[in-house]
Amino acid sequence: MNSNEKNHRQALWRKPVLVKGPLGIVSGIELALLIMFIALLVWTLVTYLRRLHTITPKAAAKEGVKVWEMKLFDIALWIGLTGNVCLAFLFYPVARGSSVLPLLGLTSEGSIKYHIWLGHMTMVLFTIHGICYIIDWAVTGNISEMLKWSHSDISNVAGEIALLGGLGLWAATFPQIRRKTFELFFYAHHLYIIFVFFFILHVGIGYTFIMLPGFYLFTVDRYLRFLQSRTSVRLLSARLLPCNVVELNFAKTHGLTYNPTSIMFVNVPSISKLQWHPFTVSSNSNMEPDKISVIIKSEGSWSTKLYQMLSSPIERLDVSIEGPYGPQSNHFLRHDTIVMVSGGSGITPFISIIRELIFRSKISQCKTPDMILIAVFKSSLDLTMLDLLLPMTGSRSELSNLKLHIEAYVTKEKEPTTDNSKRVRSILFKPLPTDKPMAPILGPNSWFWLAAIISSSFIMFLILIGIITRFYIYPRDHNKNEFSASTKAVLNVLAICVSIAATASAAVFWNKRQYSREATQVQNIEGQTPLGSPNLRAYNGDRELESLPHQSLAQATKVHYGGRPDLKRMLFERREESVGVLVCGPKKLRHDVAAICSSGLADNLHFESISFSW
Repeated sequence: MNSNEKNHRQALWRKPVLVKGPLGIVSGIELALLIMFIALLVWTLVTYLRRLHTITPKAAAKEGVKVWEMKLFDIALWIGLTGNVCLAFLFYPVARGSSVLPLLGLTSEGSIKYHIWLGHMTMVLFTIHGICYIIDWAVTGNISEMLKWSHSDISNVAGEIALLGGLGLWAATFPQIRRKTFELFFYAHHLYIIFVFFFILHVGIGYTFIMLPGFYLFTVDRYLRFLQSRTSVRLLSARLLPCNVVELNFAKTHGLTYNPTSIMFVNVPSISKLQWHPFTVSSNSNMEPDKISVIIKSEGSWSTKLYQMLSSPIERLDVSIEGPYGPQSNHFLRHDTIVMVSGGSGITPFISIIRELIFRSKISQCKTPDMILIAVFKSSLDLTMLDLLLPMTGSRSELSNLKLHIEAYVTKEKEPTTDNSKRVRSILFKPLPTDKPMAPILGPNSWFWLAAIISSSFIMFLILIGIITRFYIYPRDHNKNEFSASTKAVLNVLAICVSIAATASAAVFWNKRQYSREATQVQNIEGQTPLGSPNLRAYNGDRELESLPHQSLAQATKVHYGGRPDLKRMLFERREESVGVLVCGPKKLRHDVAAICSSGLADNLHFESISFSW
């Protein structure tokens, strides 16, 4: 609190400097780091290109080619080596459970745009790398080189397969394709397995080690997520809203904690065994210690099938979960006032924030910031989403100590409309004994176990590869460097996979034994009282639409029909010293709010976009 000037300088770096454009919303520090990274790539490539003067007519004649052909060959190689720098960083942002991102104050969701930037740069450089080689081979009459699979050197065929896999993956990532056919994007992204595997066969294990740290952390994270996803989670209840929104409530152990705006990935095998979709966690681990909830809006084929399935009589639904993943701290608490701007289903991350502040408002001597929720909806039916601000077993008194003001805007209607035929439905499920409450995959001390897995698996990998080299490779090669490069690469990959699988499985098994008792206690409590709440059974059934949300939140809510909020006026009216501006919704809404906060007309506005790029 005594370093206001320092905090002011840091806030300036965090403000958006680019709002509209191909990069999206970019802060000052992000732009600075991006420029530094591009400078690194340029410096790397220029360092290689400085060697071009060593290519003389005499050297070219010795190889039987022209000078420009030899230069093109070397340029192709150097562009590929520069692409390796991008590849070295590519996997860090998508290691969701990694310890690296929290150390940098990042979340897996917020880091996806860095993965997108790196992915585009990687594929641009590798595509140029491949095209230059093909041109060189075609001009020099060596097109047969495309079919070369060297025994102890570079394998061209493997490189071409890796490039084709990368191009197929890359083509499906562009927004025009990703938004219209998400399933195509989702399935095409699994081509990364082909890309990485044949890349290793192409360059050999030595050059591959430049990407080993990031890929190693990603592999550890991916295997842990695989183990977590093998368990059927205990789905307790659901709330179906007439605006095609469903809230799913799962059982969890008390040891599973998370912060607001966290997300988790949901899989429903009866809809698709392969598709995993990310959704915002709407519950609060302090307020609801034995339950975790997500809110799902029916907008695509997968979510529409889920809503239709729950609308029919059903006693149980088989669901698997990965996560939750989220920020390490409640950074929004540092502001005097929080202004939350949402569009449609973008209100969901703010529900978890409001529930967190409801919990904190009950704690004595705990000051909570004032909150203003500006929610934009298309129809009156969407207003029922405001009822989700309170937990399923919540009451009106929950808001008594909270300074919350809600400005709701219905853009497509001029006046209120109520359809009493549409009701909010609550469903209680009957889970099987084999359905387990959600629990942290590595227990409460996850950082310790993650460090143990990474370090012990890497030591195990070194030992395994030492044994393989001494007792399998050396007796056949005797250090003549004639052993198959592809076989050596495959052996290294297998050693890495075996090491990670062995150590991670052991850690998960150990922790599973520890929290199995707590999971049994949770199930026993559920058997005595549904969801652990004596009031829940009375809640089960239908509720009339007209009772939502106006009765429970009437004093805090003001509804406007037929117009949109004047965001510039509403934000500039805030005179508090520190105003956190959080926005989640359509791209245009996020860009408009970012432009207001970065205009320089109000130094007290601190912008943060919650964009679910997953």
